[in-house]
Amino acid sequence: MTAVAVPHRARRPGLGTVYRWEIRKLIVQKRTYMGLFAALAVPLIFIAGLLLGGHDSGPNDIPFGAYVRQSGLAIPLVCMFFGSIWLLPLITALVAGDIVATEDHNGTLKTILTRSVERWHVFAGKTLAALTYVFVALLIFLTVGLVVGGLIYGFNPLISLSGTHVSVGRGLVLIGAGGLAYFLPIVAIASIALLLSTVTRNSAAAVVGTLVISIMLQLVGIISALDFTHPYLLSTQFDAWQGFLREPIDWAPIVRGAWVSAAYAVPAFAAAFTVFVRRDVAGG
Repeated sequence: MTAVAVPHRARRPGLGTVYRWEIRKLIVQKRTYMGLFAALAVPLIFIAGLLLGGHDSGPNDIPFGAYVRQSGLAIPLVCMFFGSIWLLPLITALVAGDIVATEDHNGTLKTILTRSVERWHVFAGKTLAALTYVFVALLIFLTVGLVVGGLIYGFNPLISLSGTHVSVGRGLVLIGAGGLAYFLPIVAIASIALLLSTVTRNSAAAVVGTLVISIMLQLVGIISALDFTHPYLLSTQFDAWQGFLREPIDWAPIVRGAWVSAAYAVPAFAAAFTVFVRRDVAGG
């Protein structure tokens, strides 16, 4: 008897495939490079300002600001302090706030959702791509400051916030750990941007809305009458990295930064996911 060939059922694209699709989309978008260029340029502009300014000029009133001309290791730490005000929220909002809404605007999301692709794969792929982009931007932001600052001012030991000397090797490890702590509130901002992108279906509204929320949280943080809210503001968690630069390491702000960031990120992410997977394809 002749065997009858049974056609194989076409496999649905998995999460890995969708993630690669989303990364390719980001690579060809102009706004992707706008954010990466900003992450590259801001540390260079800061260092140029130090070189052009007087020897006594500098951000002496912020953590590690007094040591920027003594060790290049201080440069990325000072950049982290300033970057949380507008730069990193803006870079995050540019992509996370656009990644769903732009396909709604172009009419391509409806096509994607009617294909043989699991909706949660699409949403997870977009989320992972957005977070990958922001992580790369943060890595560029810190690396440029560290390398260029080190070449100009030297890779010298750092003085911790407790007044102790930190060796170069340990300093690099602590900067890396601080960068990971710094990334957690960025994830929360990305989750808020994803929610607005999914709900509003408008890139501009999502990007601007994310920035407005970020700025409002910072304004609440400077109102003395609302001091009781400060430990629970997302903006405050951008300072959690400083716990790594104390001797011994102060874990209290680091742990708080992790759970407070999660308290913002998880509900926003869950709401965005729910709206996305329940999207009415027929209605757009």
